[in-house]
Amino acid sequence: MSFSETAVRDILSHFNLPGTFAASEPIGCGHINDTLCVSYRQSAGVVRYILQRINTHVFRNPDQLMENVQNVTTYLLEYLRAHGGDVQRGTLTVFPTTDGRTYFRTAAGDCWRVYNYIEDTYTLQSIGDCEDFRKAGVAFGRFQQMLADYPSDSLHETIPNFHNTVSRFADFMAAVEADAVGRAATAQPEIDFVRAREKDTHVLVDLLRDGKLPLRVTHNDTKLNNVLFDNTTKEGLCVVDLDTVMPGLSLYDFGDSIRFGANTAAEDEPDVAKVSLSLPLYNAYARGYLSAAGQSLTPTEIAYLPFSAKLMTLECGMRFLTDYLQGDTYFRTTYPTHNLVRCRTQFALVADIEKKMSQMLAQTIAIAKSFGKDVPPCC
Repeated sequence: MSFSETAVRDILSHFNLPGTFAASEPIGCGHINDTLCVSYRQSAGVVRYILQRINTHVFRNPDQLMENVQNVTTYLLEYLRAHGGDVQRGTLTVFPTTDGRTYFRTAAGDCWRVYNYIEDTYTLQSIGDCEDFRKAGVAFGRFQQMLADYPSDSLHETIPNFHNTVSRFADFMAAVEADAVGRAATAQPEIDFVRAREKDTHVLVDLLRDGKLPLRVTHNDTKLNNVLFDNTTKEGLCVVDLDTVMPGLSLYDFGDSIRFGANTAAEDEPDVAKVSLSLPLYNAYARGYLSAAGQSLTPTEIAYLPFSAKLMTLECGMRFLTDYLQGDTYFRTTYPTHNLVRCRTQFALVADIEKKMSQMLAQTIAIAKSFGKDVPPCC
């Protein structure tokens, strides 16, 4: 990614930013959007902002996306103000264009937006220890708690059926039947693994349909590097990357956090013997998450936290396998069997979670009780 200073200045001229442009530089390591840190000289010193180009190949309706982001960040700002939070650093703020829009579209069709730059923070690309993961759990739990009363059904679905596991299973079966690139024969054990767990894909979808789980605001990308940590306190300060904020289940966010963070191996580790669910990491994240979100969650939501880790891992593996069967059209790969290796890693983690489900549930119940929440029996 490279943008000339002239191009950057021209884009920024369409935003209401006080001061005089000083510099810009690429920032971050995301794979979806292009991000720059831009500096402005003001009377009190240099102020920095985030200038970001929205990937409209992934997010095809930037109007709906930015309406979600604007409304959620405004709500968070008012929540922080009402509860004595850090209104300058506790949430992202969208800076409008000169004509009052949430983003600027160039003549070429590129869509650019500006956020505040939150100073004196850092991100983590990997988990150093259980305490890191616990703090991430607190941050995402607080995000869920702050938005507990937000009218989630007013949000747009920026990626339709993103965590609809019934729909994902249907897509998977269609890919198996089509066998577009002749790979099904090389993945028969993995195909059988998914087929044997079709009932699992219905569990949360059916609970939502039957009114036993509430529709909530969900982040849908709860990786560790989407939390900004305070340089001084080392605590989670702000959750970022809000493009996938949509209506959904709190369990989607929790489950995907565990899938990503409590795995003892890399997401594409070829040696599945190295893959397992770390119970200490699960415990740490659950404790942090429930300490912040526990009072806003229903007992049924809490009861299904361990199952959500299994389901989101199964879904991810299913998506990797679907892409492998379709010829690697979605996920970026570096060798022909990359997606097959990825799905095997996820399925190994599913199998280990199944073995440890009773321990995970016992830990969850104990943590919930320590915060005054009773958990009903479930699956």
